[in-house]
Amino acid sequence: MDLGALISETRNADTMDLDSLSTLEMVTKFNDQDATVAAAVRRTLPQVAQAVDAAAASLQEGGRLIYMGAGTSGRLGVLDASECPPTFGVPHGLVVGVIAGGPGALLKAVEGAEDNEQLGVSDLQALKLTPQDMVVGLAASGRTPYVIGALRFARQSGCRTAAISCNPDSPIAHEAAIAISPVVGPEALTGSTRLKSGTAQKLVLNMISTGAMVKIGKVYQNLMVDMQATNVKLVDRACRMVCQATGCEREEAERALRQTAYEVKTAILMVLSGVDATKAATLLAEHGGFLRAALQASMR
Repeated sequence: MDLGALISETRNADTMDLDSLSTLEMVTKFNDQDATVAAAVRRTLPQVAQAVDAAAASLQEGGRLIYMGAGTSGRLGVLDASECPPTFGVPHGLVVGVIAGGPGALLKAVEGAEDNEQLGVSDLQALKLTPQDMVVGLAASGRTPYVIGALRFARQSGCRTAAISCNPDSPIAHEAAIAISPVVGPEALTGSTRLKSGTAQKLVLNMISTGAMVKIGKVYQNLMVDMQATNVKLVDRACRMVCQATGCEREEAERALRQTAYEVKTAILMVLSGVDATKAATLLAEHGGFLRAALQASMR
């Protein structure tokens, strides 16, 4: 595929005068372009929903959610993966972000890494890929060899696969079972896919990881009840979540949290059902960590 023919590489007729605008006029044009991104992502929601369900199925089977990308796309995958343990209380390594060229490429471009299909394969082999894993390939252009190689290997290994790109009918879309292609149009700065394309990919990644965590019981109502309370701010948030979920006073929430070693989910169950910390933990374990199901069982 000719790179210059890609939508993400073409010139934007609305921003041809960037270098002659006032600063306010320039940032207004940037913002006008950004305002179109959510609508482009909305058109891909059926495919995003498929990816959420696939990711949740892999996690429930003991597999991992693995993001593979290069450059900005790779960095976005690493960012999303790194935020899952503190937000949802999952172990490091359950959601994995891999960038072409290795960790050093997060801060400095590693020339040529993205052009190597075999490197994508090798990076997955290093993770000891299993059929239970799900691999999501990220490439704004949709043609990055590193991602193509990774997705092809993942599919051949029996993994669930999804591809996120910002060009229609892209090569990576053909390598994955689920193709998510928010077409955001030409960038405000020609070819700079860290702009609208990067924003679109970030929105999709947010939905995949958050949606999958909802599906596996890491969320109650709209509260991140498996969050790890590892600092003063998060301890305060944990207390507020218990109060919000139960209607109890702060003192009761603090007491329950102390008894559960600041496990929010267990503390909520204690307050709502009246059981002690040990019984609450047992009920949650019996119901796969789903607070709503454990609460219903406690009321029988």
